[in-house]
Amino acid sequence: MAMPLHRTTLAASLLLLSTACGSQPDGPPLAEPSVEFSRTQIALGSPVDVTYRFKVAGDARFDQDYHVMVHFLDSEGELMWTDDHRPATPTSQWKPGQDIAYTRTMFVPVVPYIGETTVHMGLYSVQDKQRLPLSGETSGQHAYRVASVELLPQTGNVFLVFKNGWHETEVAPQNPGVEWQWTKKTATLTFRNPRRDATFYLHADNPGGGLAEAQKVAILVNGEPVDTFDLAPGQEVIHRAPITAAALGGADMAELQIQVDKTFVPALLPAANSRDSRELGVRVFHMFVEPS
Repeated sequence: MAMPLHRTTLAASLLLLSTACGSQPDGPPLAEPSVEFSRTQIALGSPVDVTYRFKVAGDARFDQDYHVMVHFLDSEGELMWTDDHRPATPTSQWKPGQDIAYTRTMFVPVVPYIGETTVHMGLYSVQDKQRLPLSGETSGQHAYRVASVELLPQTGNVFLVFKNGWHETEVAPQNPGVEWQWTKKTATLTFRNPRRDATFYLHADNPGGGLAEAQKVAILVNGEPVDTFDLAPGQEVIHRAPITAAALGGADMAELQIQVDKTFVPALLPAANSRDSRELGVRVFHMFVEPS
């Protein structure tokens, strides 16, 4: 199962880059990193599955749980974004000679760049920012070039039009690269009909605090349900809803709705200490319609 990527910002990435570029400890390589993408030509704003792999050295030992560093650089070597994260299996549980592999789904940020993008990986300590020696083509400071992909413009993407049922866009106060929109009980989108099977990606969460039980989330196309899933308090998901060409119908435009069975109003929750009187459904970070 693909794991959703943790949301990161360029500001945080640059901070990490600056604090992790001092002198790094030397020693024998502890693992060999690699990465595979579900496609190597990726349009800005679109989702892609990323499989990370580490071939652990036969004599490797890890004294703590290290984070995976993943940097995406443009043709001039400038950092554009990161996917730094905790690996699916903590490094303290990695065994000598073991092959570690896991897949995450990433929405490529809409950056002012198209063309070749290089991917650099490493392992670092969150305690002192020190990076571990690994095997592979080094780019310095225990960062290792593992792949390249080509970024394409958004022109081929299916453009989504927000209709009723959406609240205004919000930005995280300390992370300006993170944006979201809350739905109401029903939120509606329209888009040009691709006239073939498609997949609807929904990156959303239920931050918790407002509801004690899971929400039932339904995806409807042209008024007919095509998929449902449960979203528990505190859970973040990237859900993929299959849409058939038949469900899309023969009109030039198709309509998609996100419906939830439970909503909440923060101002009505004593523990929330909030004046927010909006009806809130789920918090949406990314959406994408991908024709087959």
